[in-house]
Amino acid sequence: MFFRLSTAELALIIFGIVLGSTLLGTFIGRSLRAHAETLREPFGVLQAALLGLVALILAFGLTMAVGRYDQRRSAVVEDANAIGTTWLRAQTLREPIRTESLETLKRYTDAVVVYSETVPGSDEELAAVAEAERLQRLLWGLAGEALAGSPADSAPRLYVETLNEMIDEETVRISALQNRVPSAVLWIEIVGAAVGLGLLALYLAILSRGVVTVILAAAFVSVLLLVTFDLDRPTRGFVTVPDTPLVALRASMELPPAAEGP
Repeated sequence: MFFRLSTAELALIIFGIVLGSTLLGTFIGRSLRAHAETLREPFGVLQAALLGLVALILAFGLTMAVGRYDQRRSAVVEDANAIGTTWLRAQTLREPIRTESLETLKRYTDAVVVYSETVPGSDEELAAVAEAERLQRLLWGLAGEALAGSPADSAPRLYVETLNEMIDEETVRISALQNRVPSAVLWIEIVGAAVGLGLLALYLAILSRGVVTVILAAAFVSVLLLVTFDLDRPTRGFVTVPDTPLVALRASMELPPAAEGP
């Protein structure tokens, strides 16, 4: 659910729920000031325990999101390295397979860059993945022809090995893009933060102190939640996974091949 929303819609939902709960707690607390002596101790213990639990939940969610973000960044670099190695080894193949493989690798890298910049699950992303898989099959067919045509040469065997690694890395990268924090965990974070801050606002309102402070705290927690959610949206929000290694690799493919074919 959260992944399909725009950043503005996501921010509106988070700030609306958390700040709304805080303001509601403030309003209820002011209406209960007449019972301050009776409610002070039980509400104080409850809100302190709940805020501790909310802090743990927020830290857990942020850790999960950061871990997935680092995984996606590493997958981009490893994918670019695998394609780059395949590009270099394709230059050692015999003609005409050498030229066909190099041109196909260019188109394949274009497809990889496209779905790096599209929303996972969108029609554009699915089309780019399908194109990449089609080109993978074409490259594998060309590699088989190279191996059959020169069974004694080491270049085709090394190329086949690298091409297999490139295909495997692509699967890992697609899986990393689709591996997101479960929605249940995100809902627990929002609801937990809203309830915890609402009780804190209620408690402080009963005591007639610190209401502005708790509203500022609610805004800070809302920003923290937004960052946590944004880290799990690699192409949608403010924090995106850079595809610079792939773009740089594709630009280098426009240069003349470094090695001449046999």
